Amino acid sequence: MTRSRVAPDDGVRPADAGDRDIVFDLARAFATSFSVERAAFEESWERLRRAPDATLLVATRAQRPSGYLLGFHHDTFFANGPVSWIEELTIQSELRGQGLGRLLVEAFAQEAQRRRSRLIALATRRADAFYAQLGYEESAVYYRRVLS
Repeated sequence: MTRSRVAPDDGVRPADAGDRDIVFDLARAFATSFSVERAAFEESWERLRRAPDATLLVATRAQRPSGYLLGFHHDTFFANGPVSWIEELTIQSELRGQGLGRLLVEAFAQEAQRRRSRLIALATRRADAFYAQLGYEESAVYYRRVLS
């Protein structure tokens, strides 16, 4: 497998107010089980950006937002301390495979370590090879129940 190519001007930073529209567009392209509605997105945007248990990061190429990661950190009993969870991660389709996703995951892992998380977990349907390449291993089956 080819190693991803990170450009010299690629970066990761916390999402800011100016990222709202691009994150909305990326979330719409990312979602397959739900249709992302603007009103619901707007209700969550500032709350998630400022929530102490959330991390919302933006990957940039040439200083333009090109992807995002939304993750959470919470205490547990089973892991003897906090764990972190990657909820959403997506990169603009034309930039996938170029290292931006890796940068986001690495930045999130640094934040998880800062918070003394014992592990990072996630559910994925389409990106198992990506996460395996980053050292993640399959651990459980994911179930869900959609509430109306």
